[in-house]
Amino acid sequence: MHTHSTKIRVRYSETDQMGYVYNGNYAQYYEVGRVEMLRSLGMTYGGMEEYGVMMPLLELKCKFIKPALYDQELTIKTTVKDLPGVRIIFDYEIFNEAEELINIGSTTLVFFDMEKKRPCQPPAYFMDRILQYYV
Repeated sequence: MHTHSTKIRVRYSETDQMGYVYNGNYAQYYEVGRVEMLRSLGMTYGGMEEYGVMMPLLELKCKFIKPALYDQELTIKTTVKDLPGVRIIFDYEIFNEAEELINIGSTTLVFFDMEKKRPCQPPAYFMDRILQYYV
């Protein structure tokens, strides 16, 4: 299992009239967590695309527990519990400044061969970097 945490601050433009983070922004927060986790492994989406592999989103789940508010610093904890195959599942927990769990969710992405236009196994260099967390 691999886990990575990153922090973000809620911007005014991300909130609704009540001062709560608009629900659609949580998908963007999940993406921040996912991108930073990959970066911590020395990988980027752009780098994968250079190797001819994309990672389109297949499924997104999101459960709201408490609202995130303007100017709060949030911690996004991103976890990949299972060794990826054709699909990779990212689980998210978002905490507010008081370290209260305010949101949980998950995304399922598919490794996709850009040339063949079909799902594929993760690239070998990706597996080399993530495998250490599952041995």
